[in-house]
Amino acid sequence: MFENRYIQQRIEKANLLRQNGINPYENRCKRDTTISKFADKNRDIEELENKRDENRIFVVSGRIKFFRVMGKASFIKIEDSTGILQAYITRDNLKDGFYNDIFKKAFEVGDIVELTGYPFVTGKGELSIYVTDLNMLTKAISPLPEKFHGIVDKELRYRQRYLDLIMNSEVKNLFFTRSKIISLTRRFFEEKGFLEVETPMMHPIAGGANAKPFVTHHNSLGIDRYLRIAPELYLKRLIIGGFEAVFEINRNFRNEGMDATHNPEFTSIEFYWAYKTNNDLIKLTIEYFEYLFDRLDISKELTYGEYTIDFSNFSQLSFVESLTTIGGVDANITTHKDKIYKFFKEQNIALKPNLNLGQLQGEIFDEFVEPKLIDPTFITDYPVQLSPLARRDDKDSNIVQRFELFVAGKEIANAFSELNDPIDQLGRFEEQLKTKESGDEEAHEMDEDFVEALSYGMAPTAGQGIGIDRLVMILTNSHSIRDVLLFPAMKPQTKIQTNDLEQ
Repeated sequence: MFENRYIQQRIEKANLLRQNGINPYENRCKRDTTISKFADKNRDIEELENKRDENRIFVVSGRIKFFRVMGKASFIKIEDSTGILQAYITRDNLKDGFYNDIFKKAFEVGDIVELTGYPFVTGKGELSIYVTDLNMLTKAISPLPEKFHGIVDKELRYRQRYLDLIMNSEVKNLFFTRSKIISLTRRFFEEKGFLEVETPMMHPIAGGANAKPFVTHHNSLGIDRYLRIAPELYLKRLIIGGFEAVFEINRNFRNEGMDATHNPEFTSIEFYWAYKTNNDLIKLTIEYFEYLFDRLDISKELTYGEYTIDFSNFSQLSFVESLTTIGGVDANITTHKDKIYKFFKEQNIALKPNLNLGQLQGEIFDEFVEPKLIDPTFITDYPVQLSPLARRDDKDSNIVQRFELFVAGKEIANAFSELNDPIDQLGRFEEQLKTKESGDEEAHEMDEDFVEALSYGMAPTAGQGIGIDRLVMILTNSHSIRDVLLFPAMKPQTKIQTNDLEQ
């Protein structure tokens, strides 16, 4: 694994350190400030230019990102999680022999070091640290990619995310933003009086959404379990039990295709609110986005690729109406199965046989409507066949009280007025079983325990899920879900590849 000649040279340097009584993997650090705090405490550049205070000593640590030797003195730049700092190192300021025999021979780009020194400003006006002591903390035996080009290969960046983070500060900043979005999401719902809960990630029945599950085996119980598709049915059990507002920021798993907006495991928040309807959740969702934009301090007009998205312009449209007004499909076609099949054949788009009307309308929506929904749009009143867990509309039993929020052609949120009629729910599950028997692997399983739970009575409730990964994509102008996941799913490599070590 370590046969590469550049790695061998670095291993020799690590051995040189050991021969001089220096542990190249030191387990102690005296750092007393971060690079950003060093900069904050030394903002008065003019004062530093006029007078050096050699008694103002700081200890900083970080990875060497730049190295330039100039005879008796050298400049290096180190980076920690807060920023980059230039350091000035001279032969006469270090212990006898250390500069020539240790520093110049064993230290290099990629190493993690500890610097002790005082602040000063270079002739070019750059705040730096004048080093009075220098220690190796971690010797890197693999060289970093060439600094001017970094890592160009995106697949390599995903597979070796640690290297991507070392080389690309903007990637690191993106994941700081992701963390902040999740933190703000948690705070928003807590401030609204919701209780954060945890529910099982291994389910006896694959439920909560229409999707193909991952299957695992529980050795102690001797039975198969399914990695959760969604926490919905467990969260609604909690509403039945008497909690009135619950949420879970959760990991879900769906054994389906991978593309720019789908990863087999993903993060979402699901929340359920008793005595509310899906219309209440539309208002809550708009308020949630206002909360995020305010605290992230970003404009409501966002650039996303070729689009400018206006988050002050939320609109609302019914599902069937959108097929015509946005999708451009004649209304006489959208309400007849045979006409829809004929229409798709004319468009040279293949459909599965024996789809019901709601599923066919869903195909129209996916193909002709969803990609055109750029500004935030709530699509409401879905066909009942597409929503086995949502409450029927009181005026039209063919539709349910549901909405989905779309932004930049992507689904961001999905919400229902929840079905709390146990007889209706049982019938929906039975219809899903028929669909599964006809070959639909994503159809919902029968969950008799959940039906029994409903029979004890669930208050009128509204529930919603928001996809965190896609939300982060929109807010950071990222166009692949892999860009916003620290470790996205990847096809296995047939041979272990290391980064390009030729410099």
